[in-house]
Amino acid sequence: MKPKLINNKALFCLLCVIVAAKTFAQTKPPVNIVTTAVPFLRISPDARAGGMGDVGIATSADANAVFWNLAKIPFAEAKTALSINYNPWLRDISKNTYLGSISGYTKIDDKQALALSMRYFHRGMVQFTDFDGNELTSFQPRELALDIGYIRKLSKKLALGITLKYINSNLATGTINGTNYEAGNAVAADISLFHNGIAEDGGGFCWGLNIANLGSKIAYTNSINDKDFLPANIGIGIAYTAVLDVNNKITLALDANKQLVPGLDYTGDYPKDSTSLATYKSFGVVDSWFKPNDSYTVSAGAEYGYNQQFFLRAGYFYESELQGNRQYYTMGVGLKNKVAAFNFSYLVPAGKNLVISPLANTFRWSVLFELSKASK
Repeated sequence: MKPKLINNKALFCLLCVIVAAKTFAQTKPPVNIVTTAVPFLRISPDARAGGMGDVGIATSADANAVFWNLAKIPFAEAKTALSINYNPWLRDISKNTYLGSISGYTKIDDKQALALSMRYFHRGMVQFTDFDGNELTSFQPRELALDIGYIRKLSKKLALGITLKYINSNLATGTINGTNYEAGNAVAADISLFHNGIAEDGGGFCWGLNIANLGSKIAYTNSINDKDFLPANIGIGIAYTAVLDVNNKITLALDANKQLVPGLDYTGDYPKDSTSLATYKSFGVVDSWFKPNDSYTVSAGAEYGYNQQFFLRAGYFYESELQGNRQYYTMGVGLKNKVAAFNFSYLVPAGKNLVISPLANTFRWSVLFELSKASK
């Protein structure tokens, strides 16, 4: 048998362990599972959200709002802020896999703001083989996303954010058996909405909406028919902050997310639809209202804050059994002074087969800097 490079769909299945960490542990095959290119765009980058079960759509704003809901930024305390995040990922599988990110924003005036961010995902060394298991070559996949966002208040309590992003995914390069593999490139956009219901005492109800990664497909070969969807997603979130007294607050938050990508069609393959049609089909409205692709997740988290300086966090994350079955608890702590905040989180798998879960013992950290205060 002639040696062949693993095709891009097989490689995506390998990388999708990042967002479907327990799929291999299931006793029965998943049904109508959804896979996409560049799944690193759906990894929670910051430790604050990581300590709250990966919720972030409607929580209070900081420099990491770029990754969750850009529209929160006009309601942030600082005029200009910067965040640096480091997220070791799947260390039980690969010791060199990590997601690093940096983000920041500045308020132009009381109604407008600009934001920038960069995410870099390093996959570690991947060994390519032919179908007989013979080693061919090795490669270190690397992926990058650059975002620029504009935010504007629509009213005293409501804001809209728009993000444009460039994505580069270098999974393999070179010519094998006449097929040229190259880095994939794509562009996408996010649209977000946030309603700030926080009163002067610091308590209140907030909600948010974020539609992310709507854009072009991405290809790794010169074939015009071999393109894959980005991880388009719609998320809604709510958060309620209760003020216990002048020094103590508790925030409860809930996020629900659904991928806007269709599952397998009747032929057992992934559809070649346009992005707009694929988004429509992701709700099951073509095949049947009673047969959606189940590509949803639910996150719940809580944060206790003392004197706006010390924070304790906990949360839970749930994913459909048919889409990877990630289920885990999280915990985290945060420390904040007048200039910087330090956040740390730890992930504890839940459900069955805990011993072999590659998500076990995931530890994340973030550092945030308030470079200038907002005017009162």
